[in-house]
This record gives sequence, structure tokens and C-alpha cells, in this order.
Amino acid sequence: MKIKYLAKSITGLILWMVMFTPLLSAQGVLTFEDVMKFEDIRSPQFSSNGNWIAYDVWPDRGDGKVVIQHTSNSTEYELDLGSSARITSNEKWVFAYKNVPLVEQIKAKKNQPKRGLMYLNLSSGNTSEVDRVASYSLSNDGKWVAIKHYATKEIEELKHKNKKLGTPVKLINLESGSETELPFVSSMSFDSLSTHFAYATVDTSGEQNGLFVYNLKNENSMSVDASENTYYSNITWDNKRARMAYTKAPFNEDYEVSDAELKLWEANNSSAKSLVLSTDVDPDYALTSVNSLRFTHDGKRLFFGLQGRAMADVGKKESDDSEEDIDIYSVEDIVDDREMDLWHGDDPRIKTHEIVTWNSRKNHLYTSVYHLDQNNWVQLADVRMPEIRIDHSSETVLGYNSDPYLIEVTWDGSYNDWYIVDLNNGKRTRFVEKLGGFTYQSPNDAYVVYYDDSNWHVYDTQSKETKSLTASIDTPFYNEDHDYPSDVPGYGVAGWVDKGNSVLINDKYDVWHFNLSSGKATNITNGEGRTEKRIFRVTNLEDKDYFKNGEEILLTAYHDLKKNFGFYSTKINGSGVKQILEEDKKFTLVAKAEDSNKILYKREAYDEFPNLWVANDKSFKRTKQVSQLHMDLKQKWNWGTAELVDWLSLDGTYMQGIIIKPDNYDPKKRYPIMTYYYRFYSNRLHDFNEPKTNHRPVFAQYVSDDYVVFLPDIRFEIGRPGFAATKSLVPGVQKLIEMGIADEDKLGLHGHSWSGYQTAFIVTQTDIFDAAVSGAPVSNMTSAYSGIRWASGLARQFQYEKTQSRIGQSLVEAPEKYIENSPVFFADKITTPMLIQHGDADGAVPWYQSIEMYLAMRRYNKDVIFLQYHGEPHHLQKFPNKLDYAIRMKEYFDYYLKGEGSPEWILKGEAYQGK
Repeated sequence: MKIKYLAKSITGLILWMVMFTPLLSAQGVLTFEDVMKFEDIRSPQFSSNGNWIAYDVWPDRGDGKVVIQHTSNSTEYELDLGSSARITSNEKWVFAYKNVPLVEQIKAKKNQPKRGLMYLNLSSGNTSEVDRVASYSLSNDGKWVAIKHYATKEIEELKHKNKKLGTPVKLINLESGSETELPFVSSMSFDSLSTHFAYATVDTSGEQNGLFVYNLKNENSMSVDASENTYYSNITWDNKRARMAYTKAPFNEDYEVSDAELKLWEANNSSAKSLVLSTDVDPDYALTSVNSLRFTHDGKRLFFGLQGRAMADVGKKESDDSEEDIDIYSVEDIVDDREMDLWHGDDPRIKTHEIVTWNSRKNHLYTSVYHLDQNNWVQLADVRMPEIRIDHSSETVLGYNSDPYLIEVTWDGSYNDWYIVDLNNGKRTRFVEKLGGFTYQSPNDAYVVYYDDSNWHVYDTQSKETKSLTASIDTPFYNEDHDYPSDVPGYGVAGWVDKGNSVLINDKYDVWHFNLSSGKATNITNGEGRTEKRIFRVTNLEDKDYFKNGEEILLTAYHDLKKNFGFYSTKINGSGVKQILEEDKKFTLVAKAEDSNKILYKREAYDEFPNLWVANDKSFKRTKQVSQLHMDLKQKWNWGTAELVDWLSLDGTYMQGIIIKPDNYDPKKRYPIMTYYYRFYSNRLHDFNEPKTNHRPVFAQYVSDDYVVFLPDIRFEIGRPGFAATKSLVPGVQKLIEMGIADEDKLGLHGHSWSGYQTAFIVTQTDIFDAAVSGAPVSNMTSAYSGIRWASGLARQFQYEKTQSRIGQSLVEAPEKYIENSPVFFADKITTPMLIQHGDADGAVPWYQSIEMYLAMRRYNKDVIFLQYHGEPHHLQKFPNKLDYAIRMKEYFDYYLKGEGSPEWILKGEAYQGK
């Protein structure tokens, strides 16, 4: 039976689905409704002792729940409509937001109902609920919760004038059940010791504004600082003692906040003291309530920020003299209302990038530090070195500046000059210029390790000498698979050893230990990674600042050829690895319990949903699967199995890819092929492809409907990205034909973004494919080169000269390369029907690139359809649009590769009907 496509609108689309879903629901076939209902595990939480896990179970569309499970027994709870679960540190309570049912959201349209909060007693199973909850905060000991409500309608209207107006907070003692109502709370915070709760208020009159502290032991509140029409913010507690820092700033009549002062309150003092007044600050800078405060772990220092004075004053209203006469012919007054941006050749940023980065630059904080034990402060950052990397080291921090290289960002990449900054006096010492890579400061301040020019280097902060760590080692420490025209990156630092006197650094496969004083290097995995093609990486489950000499550490392992995962161990000063666990699966570490050795992790494969498992310790000898979602995949659907395939590219390069066959695969039968790709995909052999309604095909949906899915790797060449993609991919498809898997008359190609470009190009070079879907492609590199990536505001030139597009030269230097790699110039060669998709609010690839491809193919009478989705970015966001596209791409392949259906939109198109 052929099904005629009825969907002329979203309403028609839904009607079509309802009417014909039974016809699509053949045994074992994954339908669009199945995809929408498919549940996933999100936001897994592990309790402090590892006795409980909590996680969200939500479908692609519809309502979900929170599931709470004991890791040792069968106790289990569910919180319907729950999300973002949190387990208290004492393992007594679980909190989760209660979401509004989707049906109610759809019915409500503009006046959306507000979410609530649920909390479950893990001992009794009793649940309590609170309505209209904007946010909540838990004390570290798990005994208190502060719940912040949404503003009432009346208060919401007043907030249009005074955005800082507070809303009600309910403070609950979870052990006794006592509740305290706090009105007009603008900000709040529990201290780290769980002894105090601080909250600031901003009321409608401004008369009751203040900062208060609630004593959690005595359950009473005291005023710390109160002043009419004053704004208290940035409440920050010391990590180890009952004291807090905050900012205090007056309002003016327009509810604008003036310059602030930085203050400190200690529990053993009745009043707060001022640390820094606005008058103490250099006139070019301002201490404002736009701030970020942070105590060091030892409590000796407090970091805070200053704004540039010019930026801090931007937007402040001037007095309006309503009696002033208006001269309607005043050129100055008229021109003041102009709407224009001036683009100058010497601008550090192009105008679009200026606009996109405006808010972050306006609110940029120049880091300063207050020495609490010395009672003085130092400004560390300024316009000459605007960035500081805050850490908890004893005497120095790293600073950096990208400003000298901002113009080059347009066509090159980002670079920084790096400095050692003395916390005591602000003195800075530049140790490297124009660095494109990362820097790492040792915990003891003695060294900085950084990557540059394909090698790792160490800077000694005392001797101020720099030496290379890896230049004399034959093993490459640069990325061996790098195929971009940019500087080759490294594989990263794996951690510090012995307080920072040694460092662990990765090559592609192994981990090396470098003594930073002597420079001695030891391969602690003994080269076994490179020998076996197994990639070892260090795990830091406890988030340690550094490892100890001789310590045994856990390694993750990934086999670069077999694509399987596992866990190994090694010793810091040892040489060699010990296998702990390795299977033809993918393992992902989620968390280690804070107060026990238990480890939460996921195990998955293409045909195994990534459920949650618990190991008793890092030996992984005693493990248990805790969640049990989708254990019947292969019973419900013809899900398929994934396997590796290899071939040689046209230039003889060894290539790998994945083929996914139906469970009822018949070796005597040839199948339609749906090829999907980007760059490297063979590393996803054991990835579970979660069904989602979006711009990507759902692999199991196609496999269950009698397709074979092909996921090939692509290896690129600088200056020839399109040709490199063609010579990588086409021989892989031919290999499937030779193997008797593929029907050579039923070959489909699908790509989005960068692979959308590859798809558009490949069909200009070969007629092997019978249908192609190209999502958000670049079609004309000559016009795209000087376009804008609107989401970032950056010019697209850097992408072609240095990164993904891989041309390696400018349009002026090599116009022929831009033409040769642009499918629009070869549209007359295309014989493959092509479906193009693009959102017309795409901030990454200008949507007119798809228009160019459509017009070029149309000019030469090629089989082309263009789907323009209104107001959509690079990846479709609106669910009706995502579903529409998913249905159309499936129908497109079914029509051209299987001869099924005769959809009117493919045969005749759809006329514009006024919307």
C-alpha cells in the first residue's frame, strides 16, 4: 500500500502521523512515536557514601520522572515530573524540581505555569511539595533547605522598574520540620560549615533593604548591615570559618546601583567592616556590585574584581529636564538619534564581534586580591593584562593578554602573552609570547608547563629559565591525526606529582612522568599503549591537586583499532600497566562517592543502553548494574548490531568505519545504505545511538526498517577537503558493494554542517549515490570566506585559513582552491537527487549558502528540494520543525532508495499559503 503525504502544515503532519502510525508499526520497526517516547537517563547523582543514586528518566518528548535507587538493596522511589535531582550529603533526602506536564504547557501558551519542588524522605518514603519554586539551596550538612519562590504577578510588574527586587524565601529545618518565611530576598547563601544562612533583601519601598544572617543552631536572625535604598550582593562564605564577604552599593532614584564597597563580616563580631571603599580604587576603575568574590582555601586571601570606569558608567541615565525647549532643526539632536555602526580597519574586533562580546566586555572584572592577614589589597589585572587565572597557590597566579593579537583572530587563531603575577605586589613577569596553546601552573608555584611548537616546555619561576621537556624524545607529543592548516596541538597534561615537582603528560597512547628539576622522563605505561594501539588516560576521581610518588592510579583505556574500552592501573614511578577490566563495550566514569570508594559509571554498546553501574572500588571486582532501562531493546525492535569494516582510500590510506546491520540480516540479500559521517566515526562502534528527534537520522530507526547504516571515517588534506572526503568515503561504499551488503542502486548519503558541505561536494564528483540529504552546508567557499558567523560575531576567514575548512590560504592567495572545493561551481555535474535543509537564523553557516546551492542546481534542472525552517539556528530547536524534518528525510530516502510512497512534497512541492 502506498501512503500519500497529507501534511501541508504541522497540524496536517500530526494528523498524518496519528492516521498512519499503525501502518508504520510493523513488528520490530522503530517508529517516530517510538523515538519521541524513548526514555533517557539524565543528570545522574551519586550520594556521599555511595548508597544511593538518583537520575532523571525523560523521553524525547513528553513527561518524565526522577528515579531514586539504593545501590545495595531493592529500595526504589519515583518522583513523577521530577528533574535535576540532588541527594543531601547526609543521604536522608532527595530534592527535585516538579515540572509542569507538557499538555498544560501547550494549553497555557503565553502564561506558562511555574514549576514546583519535591523532596523525598529516604527513610520513610514520604514526599513533600512546594509550589512556584525559582531555585533552592541546600546546606552542606543536608539539614536545611532554602527555597526561593517566583515573584507574584504584582511583584513581577514592579520588577520591570527595579529588577533587583527580592522574592519570598522559605527556610526549612528538614529534621524538625520548622519553617521560616523570609520576604523580599534578593540573594542567599549557606555557609560551608552549615552554621549560618545569609540573605539580602530588597523590598518595594527600599526602606527594609539589608543583609541578614540566620543562625542555624539557634534558629534566629540578626541584621548584619542595613541601609535604605541600598543593594547588598555577592554573598560569599569562607570555606573553613564562619565569615563572609559581600558588596554594598546605594541605589539612585532610577534604581541604578552606584559604586560599591567590599565588606567582611565574621560570626564572632557584631558588625561588618569595610575592606575596600570605592574611593580607594584607581579612577580608571570602579568597585561595583557586578562582581565575583572568592576566598582561597586557606582563608588568607579574598579575590574580587574591578570594572573599567568607562564601562561601569555606560548606560547610566542623565537627568531629564522636561522643560527644555526642543529645536526640531538641531543637527546635533537629530544626528544623536542615528542608527549606525562604524567599521574601521584598525578596530581590534570587527563590529559584529564587538556586539556579541559587548556584555562580557562591559561586565569584565579586573581581578584584585585582598590579603586578609595583612589588611591590604592589590590590583592584579588591568587593561594591559586583563585576565587572571585564579587558583589557591601560595604566592603567584597566571595572567594573560590576548589584546595584541585580536585583529589576527579574524583569519588566524587566538593567542596570548602569559605572565607570572606576584600576589603580594602585583608584579608581573612575562614568560612566553603569542602562545596558542595551554599553560599549567604547578600547585607549589615552582613551575609552569606549556605546549608550543609541537613540544612541551617548562618555565622555572625562580630561575626564570625555560627548557623543553620533549624535544629530545623520539616519541611525538603532538596530535598525530591533526589534518588542519593550524598549529598542531598536543594531548594535554594528565596531572601533577609530588606537589608539582613533577608532571604527567600524554602522548597519543601513553602517559609520561617528567621530573621538572632534572628533566628526566619515564613512560609510566611502558610504551604498551603505542605497542598495542591502546590509548591510556589518567583519571582523577577525587579531584586531587597532585598525585603522590609511588601512588597507584586508575587509567581509562581505548583501543584505537578495535574501538573497545576498559580500565587499567599503573604506578606513578612504575613502568607498565595492569589490566582491571576490558570488554567490547564503552565505559564512562560518572563519579566517585565523596566519602567511600564506590564508583558510579556507565556501560554501553550500540545495542546496549548506557545504564548506571556501581563498583565497590577502583579494582572493579565487585560491580552491580543499578538502573535497568531498556533491557528489552532487541525484543521490542529490530535494533541491529554494529561491526567494524576497513578499506583503502583512493590513495591507499587505511580507513575504518562502522556498519550497522538489522538483527535479521540476510547475507543473500543486498540492502539500501544510509551513509552518515563527519570526520572520525569508527570510535563510536560501542556508542549507544540514542533515539532523538533532531537533524540526525536515528540509526536504529533506519536499521529496523531494513536499511544498513554506514558510518565511515574521513581523513582530510590541507587545500583539498572536498576531494579528500570523496576519496575517503566512496571506496568505503564500494567495499560494501563488493562485500555483497550494499545494493549499488540504493545508496544514500547524509551529512549536516561540515558533512553537509562534504555531501554537497561529493555528489559533484561521483554518481554512485542515489539520494543525498545535506543539512546547513557551505556551498560556495568564495562567498562564505568573508561572511560572518553570526552567533559568535567572528569573520569566517579563520575557518578557511586555519581550521575546519582546511584551505590553508586566503582567498586572495589561492582563489582556485576556493573554487575547486566549492560544490556550487560544479552543480551542472550533479546526478544525485538532493534534499537541502537550513534554518534561516543559522549563526554558524549563513543560510544563503543553501540558497546558492539550490539556485545553482535549479538553474541546471537538477533534482533538488530546499527546506527552509523559519527562525531556526544551526541545529533545529523547535520540536515541530525537528519532527517535520525527521519525517521528510526518512520519506526522502524511502522514496529514492526503496521506491516506497509517492509524497506530494517530493513530487510537486508545496505552494506558499500566507505563512
